[in-house]
Amino acid sequence: MRLARPLRILTAGATALGTALALATGFSPTAGAAVCAGAGQPARLVGVVPGAALEGLTVDTAGRLYTTDLLSGNVFRINRPGARAVPIARVPGGSGAGALAWTPGGTLLVGYGADARVIAGDSLRHASIARVNIRTGVLRPWVTGLSAANGMATARNGIVYATNDFGNLIGKVYPNGAVRGAWGSLPSANGAVLGRGDQFLYVSRTFANPGVSRISTRNPRIVQSLVTFGGGDATSAPDGLTLDSRDRPIVPLNTGGRIIRVTSPGRYCTLASGLPLSSVVSYGQGKQGFSAGHLYRAGFDGRIYEIPGGYDSRAVTAAP
Repeated sequence: MRLARPLRILTAGATALGTALALATGFSPTAGAAVCAGAGQPARLVGVVPGAALEGLTVDTAGRLYTTDLLSGNVFRINRPGARAVPIARVPGGSGAGALAWTPGGTLLVGYGADARVIAGDSLRHASIARVNIRTGVLRPWVTGLSAANGMATARNGIVYATNDFGNLIGKVYPNGAVRGAWGSLPSANGAVLGRGDQFLYVSRTFANPGVSRISTRNPRIVQSLVTFGGGDATSAPDGLTLDSRDRPIVPLNTGGRIIRVTSPGRYCTLASGLPLSSVVSYGQGKQGFSAGHLYRAGFDGRIYEIPGGYDSRAVTAAP
């Protein structure tokens, strides 16, 4: 049975729903937390993937940016700000490309299965991870049996963590390919980034009790909530996050239209606003192109922006 067309329709519908939610919740560029010190500058458009709903985002050591499209299943590369997006690989099934991460050896990992089946939550364990050779574009499926891979992070020892914002389970994948699909549990965990020393996995909570938590990688039963969004931000749908050099979460609020920084437990400020449908943020790498210290945002609108207020010369989170 051919599922590609229905899956694309459903994913596109989800994107439209995000727009509707932004309007329904009274999106305003000035709503929410105070502007962070030194921030608030307009975001700068640095890339466009026409017709795409962008989900994953990362940058290699040469300053080249990679992003994934939920609709086409393509992995795109943009060599420098303003350059054309070039597809370099496509996930099996042709849709549902999700998070991106790097192995310690510099291989690009792409999660897939972020399609209509995620509505089933944790029951199917259909999601997978593939390895992509960024020089040749060859994609090789690696592991399967995950609940989803909407967020993904790799530790220095090669262990991969993967999240599911439509379920509860957080998966753990060992370098030898062994999959522990139910390593941890946190409702609607989304995005994934490891803090200093790989001691904590930071995740956004998108739909259930929206906010940000960190999970001990030694004992996933130890879960600390860093912030819970209330008031006008209760329906802001926090999405794929990163960390600055002080391990402070930087989080895109999908329907809220802002990029925020969690400054301390229960407190946060705004780095940028006016960006509804933001799905993921990541820091650059290297000395050229999408360079080190610069913060980038991708979204379901197919656009990539630099967030000047998030500049941090020492930020190295998720570096290959």
